[in-house]
Amino acid sequence: MCEKEKILVIEDEPVITEFLRTGLTYEGYDVTLTENGHSGLSALQQEIFKLLILDIMLPDIDGFEVCRRIRDRGLDIPILMLTAKKDIADRVKGLDTGADDYMTKPFSFDELLARIRALLRRSGAVSYHNKLTAADIILDTESHEVTKSANSIDLTPTEFAILELFMRHPRRVFTRETLLNRVLGYNYVGEANIIDVHISHLRDKLDDRPPRLIQTVYGVGYSFHPEAKE
Repeated sequence: MCEKEKILVIEDEPVITEFLRTGLTYEGYDVTLTENGHSGLSALQQEIFKLLILDIMLPDIDGFEVCRRIRDRGLDIPILMLTAKKDIADRVKGLDTGADDYMTKPFSFDELLARIRALLRRSGAVSYHNKLTAADIILDTESHEVTKSANSIDLTPTEFAILELFMRHPRRVFTRETLLNRVLGYNYVGEANIIDVHISHLRDKLDDRPPRLIQTVYGVGYSFHPEAKE
């Protein structure tokens, strides 16, 4: 993306707002955070955003009312609602008040990104390529297929998510904490070295020998260098 798409997030849970801010900023979006409905509505009056991520349970007015007021103003911004509630009635109510999509917490960041990309495509804001290519690797985000030198590589969903993240951001250094949050989610509870295990398995399946595509940045994390195989 050449020009950063602006995304407004209306969410009052600090863990989730930081998760969204970090992850979406890494993806190249320009993120604005607000903690309640009134401040979110005020932000929409002051700036033009490409997409809104809206929590339902807010400390002042709820997300349903925020959504209703946005549509009453005639704004056609794509709205993705977030909620901890899993009731179909709430989902229907959110869509009926003008939301375009709906996700329940906890959610996968990869799924969130896919929903964002779909909403932006639908609104005509941006187009995305479904196939990523680096060195002799081709990753298809729609079919979830990976090939290396025309040979199919069988990856687990976590390994696929890590490789997609690396291929979208070559040479960017990702800390283990960032990879944990991005791939396993903000609600993951477990050992941080699970990322090292997944990286090791991914390297084995890709036959990634020195000079490696996936390079260790000692004391920090990992980065992906497709030029290492050129």
